[in-house]
This record gives sequence, structure tokens and C-alpha cells, in this order.
Amino acid sequence: MNILIVKLSAIGDVVHTLPALNAIRKHYPDARITWLVEEDTSALVKGHTALDRVLISRRKHWVKGFLGPSPWKAVKEIYYFIRTLRDTKYDLIIDFQGLLKSGVLIALSRGKRKVGFGKGMEHQEFSYLFLNERIPAVDMDNHALLRGMMLLDAIGIHSSDIEYNLPVQAQDRELVDSLLVQNGIKNPKLLVAINPVAKWDTKLWADSKFAELADRLATQYHAGVVFTGSQADRRTIQGIISTMEAEAANLAGETTLITLAALYEKTDFIVSTDTGPMHIAAALGTPVVALFGPTAPWRTGPFGPAKQVIRVGLECSPCFKRQCETLDCMEQISVERVLAGVQKLGIV
Repeated sequence: MNILIVKLSAIGDVVHTLPALNAIRKHYPDARITWLVEEDTSALVKGHTALDRVLISRRKHWVKGFLGPSPWKAVKEIYYFIRTLRDTKYDLIIDFQGLLKSGVLIALSRGKRKVGFGKGMEHQEFSYLFLNERIPAVDMDNHALLRGMMLLDAIGIHSSDIEYNLPVQAQDRELVDSLLVQNGIKNPKLLVAINPVAKWDTKLWADSKFAELADRLATQYHAGVVFTGSQADRRTIQGIISTMEAEAANLAGETTLITLAALYEKTDFIVSTDTGPMHIAAALGTPVVALFGPTAPWRTGPFGPAKQVIRVGLECSPCFKRQCETLDCMEQISVERVLAGVQKLGIV
């Protein structure tokens, strides 16, 4: 039996689909399972023990190619990608993404059953039009991870197990050990990761508060503090560290998604805005203190028991807006509230 999982992005969404992958593997132990994913998040599934094959869409790269000096190169790459996508006739294709970009790829693929949620889910962009088996919509206030499991349940794949099995290897852990030593982090009493940046302006907490929080953790608990993020976040994080009294390591851009996971395995806890790395930490069982403002933690918060969600709970929250005039929902979160959340984890 050939099965195609379609979950292209983003980091948190891919992480939330891993339990569904493991459930499918248990239900069909002899199936050949393929995952279609975008390049930026492919490291989270490549090498996963439940997968036989990973197909990578380089959509962002192709868009840049069209706008560059050699558009025909992008056309050629897309042609070969589509040919690879169609080289197998799948018995079952499952759309866990529910967006236009996933719907188009499902339309291009060859499959007997093309399954996903029918009309009624938010942000679908008419993706259900590309399916031949539409599952009735479910309440969006169910957590994203559980919505994926509910989709499986509707087609007879029943599982209550929440397993991720991120493909972290020994060499990833060794690289992280070396990286920590290179950045002056050597066997601290407590290792804490702070992930301060998010793509939405409305999800951001003040840099000055992150600096104060890191200083308090370093001085009160003798913690070794590492900041994580992408290469694009490096300057922002360096600005935070420059205002601190204690020392901290800037690892932004120094890790892949899988070495980031290996790092979070070693940390005692992580403090994060509502962003992808928060979900990687939660999937590893690493305790998380998550700062929420415009979004709903019951929908997309860190999944599992080892968490503390810090939010003010204004009447207008969650608004799901990327831009806002006040940003009060994040600005009213104090350093003291975050430290109280840390203490509730029972680690310090």
C-alpha cells in the first residue's frame, strides 16, 4: 500500500503532524509512506523511522527563480518535481495542510483516495475542491495536533498515542555539545534556552524584558542562557545580549532544525514566543514557558503537560492579527509573571 502525507509547512504544523504519521505507520505497518514537505521544514521529517520517502517542494526557491535571470531553470526543476510526484499511484493521499498550495499538489498527484477536511475549516482557500473524499469539518478550537488525529479517526485509523520521534541522531547531539563549548557554555547548573523572535510583530515581547529575564535566570539560578533563532534573528538577539549584565550565548543561525532539537533535548526548559521552535521543544518533552498574545494557546499552544502558558487574556485576545495599534496583550506580560511560570514548572 502506498500512502502520501501532504503537510508542507510551517515548523509547528509539521511537528503537530508527526503523531499522525506514527499512527498511520502502526495501522499500516507494511505500507510505503511518503511525506510531501517544503524545503524549509524538511529536516523535521527526513530520516524519520516511520517514513520510506520524503518529497521536497522548493516552492520559495522556484518563485525566486522565476523573478531571476534564469526562469527556465525553475521551470525545469518544477517539471522534474511534478514527474517525481506522479511516479507513484497512491492508494491514500491525506491533506493535513488544507491550503491552496497543498490542494494544487494533490491535484497533480495520482491517487485513488484523496482525503482531507471538507468545507467549513478556517483558511482553507478552497483546498477541499481537490479532494474526492471530504471529511466533515471539526471545531477549530480543537488543538491543531488533535485535529490531525481526528482526520485519521474519520477514515478508520484510530490512535490515542501522541508520539513524535523527531529524527535526532547521535551526531546532532555531538555537534550541539561542541557548539555549547565554543560559546562558553560548560556544564552549567541549569541550561535555559530563550527563543525571543516571532514572524508576527504582534507576537513579540520587548527586547528589554527578555534581557531582564535572562539576567534574572543567570543570577538567581546560576543558569547558562542560550538564545536561539534563525540567522535573520541574530542581530536582534545580539542587541538583547548587549544590554545584559550576565553572559549569554547567541546561537541564532548556528543550528539546523534538527540540531536545534538536539539542543532543546539538553535544556532544562525553554522560554519562547508563539513560534515553531516552541513546538519542537514541546515535542521533545522539554518544559516550555510560552508567551501568548494575539493567538489561542488552546489551538496552537505547546502540546503536553510540561508547559506554562503566560497570557494576559484581554477581551480582544485572541484576535489572530499580525498588526495591531496597541500590542497590549504582549506588553502587559511582566517579567515577574514569566518568572512565576518558570517556578511553576518545578525545576527551579
